[in-house]
Amino acid sequence: MMRHHPHPGRFDPGALARMEEARRQTRRQLDVIERQIARAMTVAVPVLRDRRRRSCRDRSPDPSASMRRYREVLAAITAERQPEIDALSRKLARQEQTHEH
Repeated sequence: MMRHHPHPGRFDPGALARMEEARRQTRRQLDVIERQIARAMTVAVPVLRDRRRRSCRDRSPDPSASMRRYREVLAAITAERQPEIDALSRKLARQEQTHEH
């Protein structure tokens, strides 16, 4: 939230600092989401491996099938957070555009 300086036309040195802090906070929020997705995938990978071992006892493992399952799980986990990621990405883009001007 931008505050209006009591003297229009004068530079408010605190406004720039607040804008920069807001931008850093938005970036941190996106970083947290990325780490949470990575952590969820770290948990999911052993489950995918166990499932592959049980279903492929008689056959050799198919790396393309494993990769496909990995991508499907990643897409599902990411899709859950996508609205939040999109909103924060738009907010960050606006903040960066404002900061450049």
